[in-house]
Amino acid sequence: MNIPIIYQDNDIVVVNKPAGISVHKGVAEKGETVADWLAEKFPDVKSVGDNPELRPGIVHRLDKETSGVLVMAKNQKAFEFLKSQFQNREIVKKYLALVEGKLKKDKSVISLPIGRSVNDFRKKMASGVTKGELKEAITEYETLENFPNYDLVEVYPKTGRTHQVRVHFKAIGNPIVCDSLYGGKKKTCPLGLMRHFLHANSLEFISPSGAKLKIEADLPEDLEKVLKGLREK
Repeated sequence: MNIPIIYQDNDIVVVNKPAGISVHKGVAEKGETVADWLAEKFPDVKSVGDNPELRPGIVHRLDKETSGVLVMAKNQKAFEFLKSQFQNREIVKKYLALVEGKLKKDKSVISLPIGRSVNDFRKKMASGVTKGELKEAITEYETLENFPNYDLVEVYPKTGRTHQVRVHFKAIGNPIVCDSLYGGKKKTCPLGLMRHFLHANSLEFISPSGAKLKIEADLPEDLEKVLKGLREK
């Protein structure tokens, strides 16, 4: 697997995860994962984490089709240090997303609790009938650019629920472009896009060594191609 390393030191490694690769194995996941790659490249991580057999070194995750910045721990001390920052919401996460339609507000906060879908085990829900515990979920966003049928937004998830950004934009009627799970019956994939338009653009956090880091990953080629095509229309 070609997984570009953006930054690393004695405690952490930060990569620009390509779309199409799962972070770790799950019930329905097949093929090699980022966790497999990490364990092969840095064998010491095989004993790191809450569940190192399944998720060695993995502190947080990105959806399989989401690209972008992913930080992982090389040792248990670093793992606990980063985990604490995620749990205490001290890490600043920024995503770039293209959403369908025109947002009612150019800048807003989506504060809708998220639960599991009653009808589809793969999906989460922020509206309608859910099952199990509803968990607090907060997403801030700001519109960067308008197109005739889409808005490009900068997204700041304040919580870290599964599929949070995708679920929240679906709930307000502006699903992520080309999202096969949350995009509705008429899934739109402009200009040959093959996956949802969601990219983890940057992470700001304190490293275990005490350094304040802001690590960024540029938009990958497939997403840049979409924006270029929309701007030329």
